[in-house]
Amino acid sequence: IKVVDLTRLAPGPFCTMVLGDMGAEVIRVEEPSRSSEPDIDAERRAAFNALNRNKRSIALDLKRPQAQEALQRLCRDVDVFVEGFRPGVVRRLGCDYETLSAANPGLVYCSISGYGQDGPYRDLVGHDINYLSIGGALGLIGQEDGTPTIPYNIIADYAAGGLQAVVGIMGALMAREKLGRGQYVDIAMTDGVAYMLAAVASDFFREGVVPRPGAMPLNGGAPYYNTYRCKDGKYLSIGCIEPRFWENLCTALS
Repeated sequence: IKVVDLTRLAPGPFCTMVLGDMGAEVIRVEEPSRSSEPDIDAERRAAFNALNRNKRSIALDLKRPQAQEALQRLCRDVDVFVEGFRPGVVRRLGCDYETLSAANPGLVYCSISGYGQDGPYRDLVGHDINYLSIGGALGLIGQEDGTPTIPYNIIADYAAGGLQAVVGIMGALMAREKLGRGQYVDIAMTDGVAYMLAAVASDFFREGVVPRPGAMPLNGGAPYYNTYRCKDGKYLSIGCIEPRFWENLCTALS
């Protein structure tokens, strides 16, 4: 499986890293350096960035027609194309789905964005914390007083964005085996966040339970699933949901 990676920020490179880890041939399309002097520190950071592993790269200035033509030629015999720009940008760069799929009908084209390719938020900028807020997850993470705790950017960027993109791409590749053609995969990180709250949404619609931070069994509202500060200042995590495990723990601590 050959993949062309036109992404820049966390979710896209993570998606193509996973594909590369599973054996795909990944080619990153990078922006040429604008400086005549090489940035050695930046080059070293890039070389040791885990998201770049298992990938080759090519530098193209896609604002130039010649570079756009080169990218289009490259995509004629690849399986997957991944981009992470805001809606409309790839059309200006000459590498939108309609253009590339016309020459390669089997192409699986994946767009990763904050709010998707349509809808009222499509043109808004954002980051992990914004997608968590609108998707509903940030309101579940924090203390019982209601103050949200900002997690590292692994939920919206990597899970709701990168991993959901991998699932969508693999599903499209499987469909291509039966249908003989590729398709467009639209990944919105905000949608991914809401998607991962399926169990919480189910509790609300079934029993009317309004999710609250620090008050639910799995976010700090139960003694058997919580964190405790110890004498040495470090924290101990306890996860004993099953009654027999909780009973055994209490017996061992008594």
